[in-house]
Amino acid sequence: MKYNLSKIILFLILFCSVANSQRLLKISVDIDGSEKVLSYVTKAGNTFVSAKEIGLLLSANPFYNNDASKLELKFSEYVIKFTAKTQFVVLTRKSNNAQNIFQLPISTLLINDDIFIPIIYASDYLSLCCGKKIIYDNKDKKLSVTNEPFNSLSLINDKIITKPSAEKDTINNQPQKPDDTKYDIYAMDIEEKSNGTLIRLKTSHKINPPRHSIVNSTLFVFFSKTSVAPDLMKDIKAIGLIKDGTRTLVSAGNVQLEFKLGEGYSASEVFCDVESNDIIITIHKNLETKPSTKDANIKSKWIFDTVVIDAGHGGKDPGAIGVTGVKEKTINLAIATKLGKLIEKNLPSVKVVYTRKKDEFVELYKRGKIANEADGKLFVSIHCNSTPQKDIANRGFEVYLLRPGRTKRAIAIAEFENSVINYEDNPNRYQKLTDENFILVSMAHSQYMRFSEKFSDVLNQTWKREVEIPSLGIKQSGFYVLVGASMPSVLIESGFLSNRKDEAFLASAAGQNEIAEAVFKSIKQYKDYYDKEIEALENTNVKQKK
Repeated sequence: MKYNLSKIILFLILFCSVANSQRLLKISVDIDGSEKVLSYVTKAGNTFVSAKEIGLLLSANPFYNNDASKLELKFSEYVIKFTAKTQFVVLTRKSNNAQNIFQLPISTLLINDDIFIPIIYASDYLSLCCGKKIIYDNKDKKLSVTNEPFNSLSLINDKIITKPSAEKDTINNQPQKPDDTKYDIYAMDIEEKSNGTLIRLKTSHKINPPRHSIVNSTLFVFFSKTSVAPDLMKDIKAIGLIKDGTRTLVSAGNVQLEFKLGEGYSASEVFCDVESNDIIITIHKNLETKPSTKDANIKSKWIFDTVVIDAGHGGKDPGAIGVTGVKEKTINLAIATKLGKLIEKNLPSVKVVYTRKKDEFVELYKRGKIANEADGKLFVSIHCNSTPQKDIANRGFEVYLLRPGRTKRAIAIAEFENSVINYEDNPNRYQKLTDENFILVSMAHSQYMRFSEKFSDVLNQTWKREVEIPSLGIKQSGFYVLVGASMPSVLIESGFLSNRKDEAFLASAAGQNEIAEAVFKSIKQYKDYYDKEIEALENTNVKQKK
């Protein structure tokens, strides 16, 4: 029997579409006496409705971003944005772009290129946006939309204030919590990731990040003057790098959380999630950070033979503009070129790869791609700093590592450097680095962090001795350009173009030579350190063979 392949494929597509549609149920919606229907699903006793469909029913204009899995509902006065598989709701007032971020108690769902939202928790936000009161009857599975005045939410000084109700307890722009808002830390989630284990401590308000340490395969997390829900660690089971035997110790308002760790961990880090105020603890897997002694050709595979130099900005992206009009892209390229020539002249065994050798625009993701395809052993991205106000006292050099920004200024610098994506054709390819996505990226890069830290330390010490511009030290923040390079990486801010003295130095050939010399000496010293480690591993390999 002969089968028409195209017909079979069409049948399978239609069958899958029908199967998917059958899984969606219909809920009754009463809009001022007019009966409508709305797709919904039930999960763990919660009703999730189609955000696209309810937006249309409420006369909003929906826009779905497939790459980012985000859905915007554009009302006359507000825009509300939901993201698939997260708990965050972003609400923006059109008149002044005032933005607030809220947290639902449970995450949204992604179904058939649509986001399904937990209606019982999202109704207040939708009510504010459409100006009508939305009431959901869970027992009868019925939704009502009336013109009755809605008083649960109001805007005060451009901040959304949610008054407590029987089902919600959101006050003064704090995320919604199920029952335990009286505790600073009311719940905990633990997830296994490809690069380690992630612990999310859910907080009722912003609290100071805790101290933490790993001793005898136990992760200790210390909070001062912090209240914790009594059953926080009640049903914790072994997952990822965490074994059974976790516990909580409370004494005089101080809290100690203990997590027994299994084999294969390397380090831990603690961050405060800026969107939710939750405390994020990451336990990194002990990934291969150096060549294995079982590798018969350690030197040929791991030898320090390639440095990738990235001159920031370029082409249609000028970068920062100095006091007298000097463009950052020009300074970056000049320093990068001089540095490359020093390496080629004095380290002939090291290949130099440039992400750009002329005044051209290179997208951020391509810079990392160039570095990876060249099998780089070190990635150095060269930039210049600036402040909004020109010709002020701020000056100095900084070297940055890829980690969440610990200060507002570090975050602001990263945001400026990352704004390059606005020149690109598809900026949506980059995931936002201020939420959990960045934390996962940070975990992935932890395998290179030891070498990145070593080079940054060498560079900082050399800079202090060799360069006129003072050093402001080693910092950390989230830069897209470093995310793409799978190797030890740093980003350099050579000085402030907004400072007249720094700008003059950076624009001069003498200043550029001085900077290039300092970075070159640091690379040479770092290479010596790296080569000794490889030599030691090679000797270990030889002994094992004997």
